Amino acid sequence: MIDARFPRSARVRARADFDRIFRDGRRVALPALALHWLGEPNPARLGLAVSRKVDPHAVGRNRIKRILRDHFRHLRPALAAGAYVIVARPPAASAAPIALREAFTALLRRAGALPHPAAGGTMPAADSRPAFPPSPVAPCSDGE
Repeated sequence: MIDARFPRSARVRARADFDRIFRDGRRVALPALALHWLGEPNPARLGLAVSRKVDPHAVGRNRIKRILRDHFRHLRPALAAGAYVIVARPPAASAAPIALREAFTALLRRAGALPHPAAGGTMPAADSRPAFPPSPVAPCSDGE
């Protein structure tokens, strides 16, 4: 079974770490979330910033954090090493859980921390086609 806990070592907790990530990290944003990312040799760590401007009620802020934390736990093995800080914006308060997860995943992909999924489609892959074209079929004769 995969250990999907969220230990203290997987969290950005110190104010100095937040300040360093905000100052030196790269930033990508969407309307509901912003991601600040700083590469480091340690495994992926997550910090969350959800202010009262996003939702004045603690229940709403905690819901956002719970959803993002859970999604990070599942993505963590595939993430590049570094420290990630998610800053929630006011549209996050009214966003559905699936929308928050998709926004988080999109930010990680835009930052280059998460690989893009394999391209799907209906066309066969280039190497699955035959090496030689099929032989032409002889025309059918009706005995004439």
